[in-house]
Amino acid sequence: MIQFSEEKLNKINQLISHYPEGKQKSALLPVLHVAQEEFGNWLDVPVMDYVAELLQIMPIEVYEVATFYSMYNLKPVGKYVFEVCQTGPCMLNGSDGIIAYIEEKLGIKPGETTRDGLFTLKTVECLGACGYAPMMQFGKYYREHLTKQKVDELIEECKAKSN
Repeated sequence: MIQFSEEKLNKINQLISHYPEGKQKSALLPVLHVAQEEFGNWLDVPVMDYVAELLQIMPIEVYEVATFYSMYNLKPVGKYVFEVCQTGPCMLNGSDGIIAYIEEKLGIKPGETTRDGLFTLKTVECLGACGYAPMMQFGKYYREHLTKQKVDELIEECKAKSN
């Protein structure tokens, strides 16, 4: 049975309390972040159904949001997720080459995870840091002005942390 820990449930109730009675759907985005964190860094259908039940909304309302935003993972992902921006400014500054380099280096395509479960590559829409192109989101942080060397350093940094 899917159930939040007491700590996470308290956090969710606190989030919901920030909105007027009957407007608990407004807490959906932060609640999905908590759910993703709690249940293995991805949201499967039973988890999304559980969130809908907690917020007293229809499951489709949760699915619509979870499938729209790239920050939610709808299948298991690696320990480290490289979310490379692929929109205009980043593309003009070489994001296609960075994506191809990561594919070659890790042996995966966008949406895939390495066999060892360490890395997932995602291509995403604008992350709002066009002046730092090409760039990616790596966890809570941006990695900017990407080069092959910077990608190599990041991969090595991640591997070192995993040993």
